[in-house]
Amino acid sequence: IGIIGKNGTGKSSFLNIITEKNPLDAGTVSIGETIKFGYYTQSGIVVKEGQKVIEVIKEFGEYIPLNKGQKISASQLLERFLFDKKKQYDFVEKLSGGEQKRLYLCAVLIQNPNFLILDEPTNDLDVVTLNVLENFLLDYPGNLLVVSHDRYFMDKIVDALFVFRGEGVVETFPGNYSDFRAYEDSTPKEKIEKIVVEKTATEPTKSSLSFQEKREFGALEAEIERLQSRKTSIENMFLNVEIAPEDIQKKSEELQEIITSLEEKEERWLELSMKLEE
Repeated sequence: IGIIGKNGTGKSSFLNIITEKNPLDAGTVSIGETIKFGYYTQSGIVVKEGQKVIEVIKEFGEYIPLNKGQKISASQLLERFLFDKKKQYDFVEKLSGGEQKRLYLCAVLIQNPNFLILDEPTNDLDVVTLNVLENFLLDYPGNLLVVSHDRYFMDKIVDALFVFRGEGVVETFPGNYSDFRAYEDSTPKEKIEKIVVEKTATEPTKSSLSFQEKREFGALEAEIERLQSRKTSIENMFLNVEIAPEDIQKKSEELQEIITSLEEKEERWLELSMKLEE
């Protein structure tokens, strides 16, 4: 399940509530006895001074099972996330910011959760790591709940969405992010199934779009498609090793600019699409 919604609608709070990190104002959270959460947040990982990469991972587990009875060891997991044998014995304080994010991901995954929660996992990860993560999640046998603005990432790994509208209103949608966008464009809004998490004294005020906002909405559609196409093109260059070594830094910077622009435009698109609801 993917979680989408503009900033301030309660996405991270929802994750903290179901993992019992935040107290409830009302209601209950029922967690099955066999549920084991793995929770990747933006706060990162705290390690002891002088720890090596492999030592951090082995504190949390020795191996994890995959689909079809397969399993991988802590060392193999690190290799899968681009820590070679030599790198596994580096001190954590020597790692770059992106490498520390990768290590944190591995620390969450090696705990063998059957309910994995990822809060903006694509932030600060390079293209190669993102592809490794996507492939890992496609093999992951448990439940996945993910918050992300990365439409491409969401399209590959989620089967359904929770759409946070604000004011405690959450809508369920049986499809990925692209399906949702197409549905929003073509389906009367009153037919979308709603789950009211917490009723408020007054319903949130809905308003139609102004002429300028309608023009902006249409322009955003085209620009998002263009940026997504360019993003996919550059990612394929990396995957197929079609970039000359001297151009890697330039292409990486271009890709990051595209990702940042996509996040901003998709956030604005979602804001305007919510405003269309009557």
